Amino acid sequence: MIRRERHLQSILRGLEQFPVLALLGPRQVGKTTLARQLAAEWPGPHHHFDLEDPDDLARLSDPSFALRPLTGLVVLDEIQTQPQLFPLLRVLADRPETPARFLLLGSAAPALLRNTSESLAGRVVFHELGGLSLEEASPAAMDDLWLRGGFPRAFLAPDIAASRTWREAFIRTYLERDLPQLGINLPALTLRRFWTMLGHYHAQTWNGSELARALGVTDKTVSRYLDILEGTFMAWRLRPWHANLGKREVKAPKVYLSDTGLLHSLLGITDHNNLLSHPKCGASWEGFALGEVIRHTQAQRDECYFWALHSGAELDFLWVRGAQRLGFEVKLTRSPKVTASMRTAQQALALDHLYVVCHAHEQAAPWPLAQGITAVPLHALASVVT
Repeated sequence: MIRRERHLQSILRGLEQFPVLALLGPRQVGKTTLARQLAAEWPGPHHHFDLEDPDDLARLSDPSFALRPLTGLVVLDEIQTQPQLFPLLRVLADRPETPARFLLLGSAAPALLRNTSESLAGRVVFHELGGLSLEEASPAAMDDLWLRGGFPRAFLAPDIAASRTWREAFIRTYLERDLPQLGINLPALTLRRFWTMLGHYHAQTWNGSELARALGVTDKTVSRYLDILEGTFMAWRLRPWHANLGKREVKAPKVYLSDTGLLHSLLGITDHNNLLSHPKCGASWEGFALGEVIRHTQAQRDECYFWALHSGAELDFLWVRGAQRLGFEVKLTRSPKVTASMRTAQQALALDHLYVVCHAHEQAAPWPLAQGITAVPLHALASVVT
């Protein structure tokens, strides 16, 4: 079992400030394991209800009778299956002196858990749990984490064949069981085709019209498919930065699959050699590296951008927090060089600093490339960004 200390501490801080914390992330990413680790360290009583377990559902046949007397930590796992509990949770969260703190585990984003934000406004804080990070898996395991992805069972499988088998089973279960449980009834084959096609657009700007033509559906339909994948943590969008009216800037978002292991399964990538020779290798590395950048910066969604001109200059990731602007360019190389595109981005965006994230060996440390530009091995991000 890999201990996820940063998430544990963040959840504890959240529960100190709010009566309810919603821990959101895809199925099988480790939410229940993390909740059990938290309960083991909780200074007081704790209670766990799995809302997909018939026995626990029977205990909650009268939710008010079952939950109202409880004190300490109360964990409600797979909360999206029982939306009728949210009004009761609002009442329990408003009691004087807050005798219980509620940890809600869910496999859908707040947009799909609409009842959470509506019923618990001002009482709940959200924490997103993604796959294992490089910090949690260890720098020595970087290439395995990139290939297998961050789902614990895929990463910790005894061999690559077992990892592929687990990932393929996850994809099938997600399409055939998980989405229908959320009330999303789409043909599994159709959504898998879209998901696979989206994998070929990984790290590229969104072109819904092209995907719609390929699938024989409308632009609105493919936008809905993307919303579903994003709302269930299978994909994410990176917004474009466009503020210079004198330049022809790209205004469509870039799309990424959230987990490189699932990306590789959808693209039929089987091992390291196959990955390194695949046309999407560089794009896969970009998504993997940007996931690590977002974790280390703890950037919020409204702070994350990419920038690109139709003439070709671009920046993979722009982090804007207050007056500070940091740029990140991802390169699948051990010896990155300063390019004209980097110089253009540095000047046009008035960057405070530009970091070139690269695939250097485990012992490598960051080194300067030019004034205001530093090369950073992926495993050494923590030494330059906190």
